[in-house]
This record gives sequence, C-alpha cells and structure tokens, in this order.
Amino acid sequence: MAAKKIALEEHFWTPELRNLRSGYDVFHDGELCRRLSDLGALRLAEMDEAGIDLQVISHVEPATQNFEPVEAIRLAMAANDLLREAIRAHPARFAGFAALPTSDPAAAARELERAVVDLGFKGAMIHGLTRGAFPDEKPFWPIFDTAQRLDVPIYLHPATPHPDLIEAYYKGYPSLVRVGHGFTSEMSAVASRLVLSEVFEAFPRLQIILGHLGEALPFLLPRVDRYVSRQMKGRTFGETLRKHFYFTTGGKFTHTALKCTIEEIGIERLMFAVDWPFHSNRDGTAFIETAPIDEEAKAMIFSGNAQRLLRL
Repeated sequence: MAAKKIALEEHFWTPELRNLRSGYDVFHDGELCRRLSDLGALRLAEMDEAGIDLQVISHVEPATQNFEPVEAIRLAMAANDLLREAIRAHPARFAGFAALPTSDPAAAARELERAVVDLGFKGAMIHGLTRGAFPDEKPFWPIFDTAQRLDVPIYLHPATPHPDLIEAYYKGYPSLVRVGHGFTSEMSAVASRLVLSEVFEAFPRLQIILGHLGEALPFLLPRVDRYVSRQMKGRTFGETLRKHFYFTTGGKFTHTALKCTIEEIGIERLMFAVDWPFHSNRDGTAFIETAPIDEEAKAMIFSGNAQRLLRL
C-alpha cells in the first residue's frame, strides 16, 4: 500500500492581507493570486491529481508580522479563523499552521495557544524577521515557551529581507532580493542564530521546521560545524541542528540536494512539502517518488515523520 502524502508548506492568503501587501511583497501573477485565494475545490483538485492526502496550510509570507501590534493581532486572528473554517469543511484533507502577531510576542503566544487548543492547529509559522528583529531575541521567547508547553513545532519560513540588507547587498539586482538569494541567505542566518543562542537551553524540547531542504544549511554544515562549534559550550552546532530541527522538501526538487540533506541531517528529520502554489504538486510528489532511496525512506518523508511530529 502506498504511503500517505502529507504536504507541510502549502500557502493561502486572506483578501485583507493580500490587499495590504506592498513593495517586494506584491505578486503580479494573476494565476498565482487566484490559487492563494482558494481554500476549496481548486486546491483539492490539484491535491487529488498528485495523490496528496493532506495539506498543512499556512498564510503566505509575511503574514501579519510587520504591522503594529493591535492591527497584527486582529489580522492574525482573522486569518486563523478563516483557515479554521476551511479545515472544518474538509477535516480529512486540511490542517493548519497558525499565523502569529509577532510584533506583540505575548499576544503571539496567546494566539498560538488559541490556535492549537481551540482551533486544532498543528503549530505555527513565523516568516523571517519581525520589524527588523530576529526570532532568537528574548522578547520572542514566550512564543517558544508556549510551543514547547503545547508540544507543537514552529515552522520558520523566509520573507523579504531587512531593507538595510536589500540596500547593501541587492541594490540594482532585484531578482536576488527574495527567492533568488535573499530568502535563503536570511533564513540560514535566522536558523544559525537560534542554534547559537540560549533558546534550546531554555526550551530543550522545542522543535523547529525549516523548508527548502534546510535553506542550504546541510550543504554548509560541515564547515559551519567545524568552526562555530569551537565557540559553543556543551554541544555542537551539528548536534543541535539534528536534535531540534526538521527540514522539508518544499520548493527544492533536486536529488543531489536531497542526498546531501539525508546524509548530513538524517532521514528521520526530513518531511514532505511542495510549497504550493509556487510549485506544482505533481513535481513535488514525483521528486520523492523518483528519488534514489528505498521505499521505507520515501514513506518516512511522505508521511511517517510528519505523523509523528504533528501527531496526525
């Protein structure tokens, strides 16, 4: 019997948050916008075509994170309520990661608890920085405290990089700002800062998810581990990454990168994702189905590891 397919980085947006996007966050592809707005027939049809059983849906970046706290709280709650209605309509096909109003960390922790306890969500997604601040900074620790207490993961997802970084590194090269380079560069820094911080001493059971086969960290790991671990006490960079991070396949469909991730991180820490609608469900499933790994490993990636982590 074929393994179930559970996709973990699959996006939507609310009409209100769509209309508040500006600058580099504006999408001009009408078909992409149409797909992001769908929480029903179109999404389900494309899941069925690729044999995907369940999507864990999250709001597309940057969600509510860059708004003033009062507005961010309202927008996050509305987004999570809308997603909950879609899950209620299709409980066997959809699950959710919450959007959080991270500009008010205490409110974000409360919204994470509401989303998990009252709405049945499986964790939350945090998109890049929050108004220029990194998630390892202590004001954000109530979010991690709540995630550990509720035993749910936090998914770290890229967003448009800090404006100062764009000016310094990408001026004149707009194609590099987001997917071309900025997403990966900033998110590998976000994850590395978390590893080096005291977050995992404070929250030893906390689990983090990174998409796109780990934002290049598996490839960089041998060199980073060798140098950075000298400055760490009682643990190494690599050990911490393998203990506290899961990686997903979304948007990174190359077997050489998959092999590197498996060898450096371990098959038990790898989960399936497509990054819909930015990538095709068919391409995402074919990538694992044709991978040069055995059927047991494919089943672990497609669903086994996610079922264990998210208690699905």
